[in-house]
Amino acid sequence: MIRRVKEIAKRYWPALRLRTIVFSVLLFAAAMPGVSAIFLRVYENTLVRQTEAELVAQGAALAAMASVNWPGATPDPTPIPNPNLRSPGYYRPENTTIDLSRSPVLPERPAATKARQPPDPAATAAAARLAPVIAQTSRTTLASILVLDARGRVVRGPGLGGDLSALPEVRTALSGEPRTVLRRNGDYHPEYSFEWLSRASALRLHHARPIEAGGRVVGALLLSRSPRALFRGLYEDRGKIALGVVAILGMLIVLSGLVSRGVTRPIEALSAASRDVAAGTGSVPPTPRTGALEIRALYEDFRVMAERIDRRSGYLRDFAAAVSHEFKTPLAGISGAVELLQDHFDTMSGDERRRFLDNIAADSQRLSHLVTRLLDLARADLAAPEAGAAAEIGQPLRKAADAIAGPDFTVEFDLPQDPVQAAVPAVTLETVLTVLLQNSRQAGARRVLIAARRAQDGIVIQISDDGPGVALGDRDRLFEPFFTSRRAEGGTGLGLPIARSLLAASAGRLDLAPSSHGALFEIRLPLP
Repeated sequence: MIRRVKEIAKRYWPALRLRTIVFSVLLFAAAMPGVSAIFLRVYENTLVRQTEAELVAQGAALAAMASVNWPGATPDPTPIPNPNLRSPGYYRPENTTIDLSRSPVLPERPAATKARQPPDPAATAAAARLAPVIAQTSRTTLASILVLDARGRVVRGPGLGGDLSALPEVRTALSGEPRTVLRRNGDYHPEYSFEWLSRASALRLHHARPIEAGGRVVGALLLSRSPRALFRGLYEDRGKIALGVVAILGMLIVLSGLVSRGVTRPIEALSAASRDVAAGTGSVPPTPRTGALEIRALYEDFRVMAERIDRRSGYLRDFAAAVSHEFKTPLAGISGAVELLQDHFDTMSGDERRRFLDNIAADSQRLSHLVTRLLDLARADLAAPEAGAAAEIGQPLRKAADAIAGPDFTVEFDLPQDPVQAAVPAVTLETVLTVLLQNSRQAGARRVLIAARRAQDGIVIQISDDGPGVALGDRDRLFEPFFTSRRAEGGTGLGLPIARSLLAASAGRLDLAPSSHGALFEIRLPLP
């Protein structure tokens, strides 16, 4: 089951960049304090609004009861016997208005001032009727509840007989609209060291609500209460908070897995593969589908490098074997001639001694020529592309042709009328063409045609001659080092490999193209 899930995840894993993975992890780590602070602010604001909603509900119930039991109140002349509960205008919910970030905080509620006139007797009687209900409500909800008459005088609660009509929330309520405000809590004293994190700890909500009877405002209720403590709310909602913590830990695990699968594990696997490949016992692991894009590119580059190293190692092995073979023949001839001269020098005639010395000189000259050509091949293999190299192809081609052409060997050109430039040094192009022209002349050709044309990916130069061509059995080995069909004439078999390596250093190519007669070489050069 787990393996199947892993396979599905690998199949649909998005291709992410390394910087995206690292940025996501750092962003998540940097955002955690801010997210926590926002969570605390939002949660505390929710607690405050919840307290406001409770005060609104208590005030609405008590105001309705006071309205019904108000002395001398005229009953509703048009009662609704069967109210339509589904009517859109039947329910009139009140939304909370307090927001800790926007609502102003007023000073602590002042004590009631001395009233000029005694309270309304009807309001006093109504408050007396409501006293048991108010006492029971305050006992349960911990809210302070005051009953005011139509002029804002206290008829029940602290400050009895005093005047609170100067308070803005009371004025609003006596005008017929409920209102809730935030005020400082003068009785607040911190009990815990972390209470400074809570903005609402030192505040108290005050809700004023009108009492209507007979179609007019006859009094008001003033309810106040401190909001639920932040840390007490956190404790009461510990289950939800624990679920959030688990979600955060889960996100951390996911990010850790992302970093592990996208960066750490692929790098560790590539490091182990590097050691195995260096020891000659391992192979390149497959590119991880869950790795970052840079890691995938690193795997592909490592695979290409390993393949090139393997090809280079094979080339060096074959090259060493070929060099050993090429050097062994003249060295064996020199060694044999020296041995015969040492053993039979006194009994040999002058002609015999001269013949053996000529053989030694010829073999020494061939060895010297081989060493020179091997150095040329090494320089060609190690040649680096010249930055910004560009040459007009006509001049080096004509220069190489002028150096080799003669009465019995002609070179003709078919070049574009406009100058054509290639991203290859002129010396390289001249050297390559010199090798090809020498091969054609030594193979017996009397006429060579050099044609050039533009192509989509660069410039194509074709060198064709009227010689015997290349045998079918030799075509596949033509560019191998030391392969030559003119060994008896002193050929080393290194000219074409040198030419191909020189062009490869400038991103060019040299190939043998199919031809019905003669030899046809094709050179492809990049544009500047």
